[in-house]
Amino acid sequence: MAAYKESETNTWRVIYRYTDWMGERKQTSKRGFPTKREALAWEREQLQKVKADLDMTFESFVQTYTADRQSRIKENTWETKEHIIRTKLLPYFGKRKMCEIQPKEIIAWQNEMINHRDEKGNTYSPVYLKTLHNQLSAIFNHAVKYYGLHVNPAAKVGNMGKAKSKEMLFWTKDEYQKFSDVMMDKPISFYVFEVLYWCGIREGELLALTPTDFDFERKTLTINKSYQRLKGRDVITTPKTPKSNRAIKMPQFLCDEMKDFLKTLYGIAPTDRIFTITKHYLHHEMDRGAKEAGIKRIRIHDIRHSHISLLIDMGFSAIAIADRIGHESIDITYNYAHLFPSRQTEMADRLDAERTEGGF
Repeated sequence: MAAYKESETNTWRVIYRYTDWMGERKQTSKRGFPTKREALAWEREQLQKVKADLDMTFESFVQTYTADRQSRIKENTWETKEHIIRTKLLPYFGKRKMCEIQPKEIIAWQNEMINHRDEKGNTYSPVYLKTLHNQLSAIFNHAVKYYGLHVNPAAKVGNMGKAKSKEMLFWTKDEYQKFSDVMMDKPISFYVFEVLYWCGIREGELLALTPTDFDFERKTLTINKSYQRLKGRDVITTPKTPKSNRAIKMPQFLCDEMKDFLKTLYGIAPTDRIFTITKHYLHHEMDRGAKEAGIKRIRIHDIRHSHISLLIDMGFSAIAIADRIGHESIDITYNYAHLFPSRQTEMADRLDAERTEGGF
């Protein structure tokens, strides 16, 4: 406590000292208080703020956040985060102190993102808007949890956008068969889409496959890695989630097809990638095949949805399907509930029979 009366102005001046986020001692002062009590009250308020909140810029804290989080996240995931931080957050909040960013500023930033238009007049998708806010909130949450920030202003405001993207698309078995027939003119394209459709694996999982992943005696395909092309480099990482590590049973016809295909790859080592194509090639072939087959164009990832819808149509449970594709069963139940056949009539009939048998 340090308050001094200044005789020239007959007012009070207060000096307060504190330790900043880097552990350095700092001192500042304020003049013009009519009474000593007001001066000391203001000092207590400032000390409380400094104690509870971060006296550093958003830009500086991002460096701390990066040091804490980058090594714990997959490279491709961090690249996405870094791009959002660099292009959407730092230009707006970079020079502001963490402890001074208020909910009203978050609202203003949200409005700017919502109203953004590119050169063609397109807006950000609802899913992307939600992703932007989630990243901003994650930074503030990190500051609250580990560095003493008093409150997360982004959490106070609430999210923008929405989690669900476009309507889920998928091919029926007949549609895929038409597409597959078109792909036969390019063997590598044919085999790529055969594995995607009949095994339901992700694009990155497909591009990481090696000969050792195939066990034709057990008829299994092991999924234990994923491929990404980052900054001109081929990067092999672990799969998307721990549950994504799995062994998929292949139908006999697919085993036979992949045996034949592997025989054509002269000189390939057991740990070499089988499909050394690019994602651009896959998308180009999807465009070509859908057009020539006269069927709707879906995303590469929608082939995975197509596999799941086929399994549902065949009568398999959500638990069995989740185990095959590397998901949680609750996700299958939630995301594909509309595809499962309704059993409401059967339930009512069984309840009716139960009541009758009970003699009610």
